[in-house]
Amino acid sequence: MGRVDWKPGTLIYPLPAILVSCGDFGAEMNLLTASWVGTVCTNPPMCYVSIRPERHSYAMIKERMEFGLNLTTVEMARQTDWCGVVSGRKYDKVAEMGLEIEPASLISAPLLVDSPLSLECRVREIMPLGSHDMFLADVINVRANERYLDPKTGGFDMERAGLLAYAHGEYFALGEFLGHFGWSVKKTTREEERKRRAHESQKIK
Repeated sequence: MGRVDWKPGTLIYPLPAILVSCGDFGAEMNLLTASWVGTVCTNPPMCYVSIRPERHSYAMIKERMEFGLNLTTVEMARQTDWCGVVSGRKYDKVAEMGLEIEPASLISAPLLVDSPLSLECRVREIMPLGSHDMFLADVINVRANERYLDPKTGGFDMERAGLLAYAHGEYFALGEFLGHFGWSVKKTTREEERKRRAHESQKIK
């Protein structure tokens, strides 16, 4: 089978399924499900989220110029989907879904306790693009769930967190761990190479 041309579209998948938190903790606040979100710079750490102006959360974020990005898990799939379908104008999403929130350290918006990682973001620019406006923001703090931290290295175990992904209108669980960045060109020791060859020979037999 060959390859065919499609009309232009945003088919860069998979993407994270994010619950964006906005508003004020203990007062007016909302959760918005978004996947038009990503990294734009490492130093300084910066990210973006693109939101339609008609969404309820849009005005909250534009007024306060800050928001939280809460990564979601497979266990949170139903809550994530539900919060993307219904409007915060009609429902208290936190109460309806039984989600637990906590105050952020540096922004007024709440953070989700069940989220493996929550990013506190401060907007530096709003860029109107068409159907969506892009909120370009600095990541000013990160809240991590301790149960996913390696006590020896302090690193975050992405595989064990069971992160939720979004692709073309569907949700997916991320697959198995394959290797660290650079593993494909890492030099192996003689012992590692010997074990690899022994393993390959056993499979042939």
